[in-house]
Amino acid sequence: MLGPVILAASRSDKMRRFVSAAPGTKQVVDRFIAGETVDQVVPIVEDAADKGLEVTLDVVGEDITTPAQAEAARDAYLELVERLKDLGLGTRAEMSVKLSMFGQALEGGHELALANVRPVVEAAAAIGTTVTLDAEDHTTLDSMFAIHEELRKDFPETGCVIQSYLFRTEDDARRLAAAGSRVRIVKGAYKEPASVAYQDKAEIDKAYVRITRILMEGEGYPMIGSHDPRLIAIAQELGRQAGRKLDEYEFQMLYGIRSDEHVRLAAEGHRMRVYTAYGTDWYGYFMRRLAEKPANLLFFGRSILTKG
Repeated sequence: MLGPVILAASRSDKMRRFVSAAPGTKQVVDRFIAGETVDQVVPIVEDAADKGLEVTLDVVGEDITTPAQAEAARDAYLELVERLKDLGLGTRAEMSVKLSMFGQALEGGHELALANVRPVVEAAAAIGTTVTLDAEDHTTLDSMFAIHEELRKDFPETGCVIQSYLFRTEDDARRLAAAGSRVRIVKGAYKEPASVAYQDKAEIDKAYVRITRILMEGEGYPMIGSHDPRLIAIAQELGRQAGRKLDEYEFQMLYGIRSDEHVRLAAEGHRMRVYTAYGTDWYGYFMRRLAEKPANLLFFGRSILTKG
């Protein structure tokens, strides 16, 4: 199983230096990372809008060690909101944030992360869009859900993410599938112990289907985060069974993966949102993309060999 090995490497400074220096890295990183600056990502948002797609934008960076870095992360998102406002793209783009980037792991991190993310959520609401709180490893989730609940008091469209590989998630889904909620379901991309998470892919997929059913039968707005054709087809059928119209849920896929499928689903009348990451601190995000799918790792290996 290469996935757990790659996820362990995502926390290794030695591997970070090796991967960053590898001659083929940039070619592969450019496949998954839309750019390093707001200026580079704006044309991608505009192109997506022209194709009938929507986006969720993630300023990558998780290894925050000081309050000043957390404030810089906040400011990077506020800059993004201003650019979307100036270009009139607020209704086509939402934002995804990891609370670790806003200082969640620091001393007093829960309050710090809430204080830093609130102005981003407020600014997003002012231009007609919203923010989704990404799920990270299981030790952070109680804090994330509490911040999500607090933000929804003033900004009810604030979304959150749940992960099918965690045992707790079916209960979380039942609680979250309420009127007005926005919930993204993904399989999960962190190295989790067998005490809290399924380790077998088939079990993770079965849980994904059970959770998708809960969300579709609930009163909230499900966001189906998957590239798996079988799970996409199942989600469509569950949506039909629940009597949902095509605009009453959406699909989400990563920038750079199955781009033709993005356009196909949009052409069928589905809401299709592309998760688009950008920024300079790409390593952790990049390694999780390699861990999720062996073909991504093979692509990376070939790039290193051909560029070496």
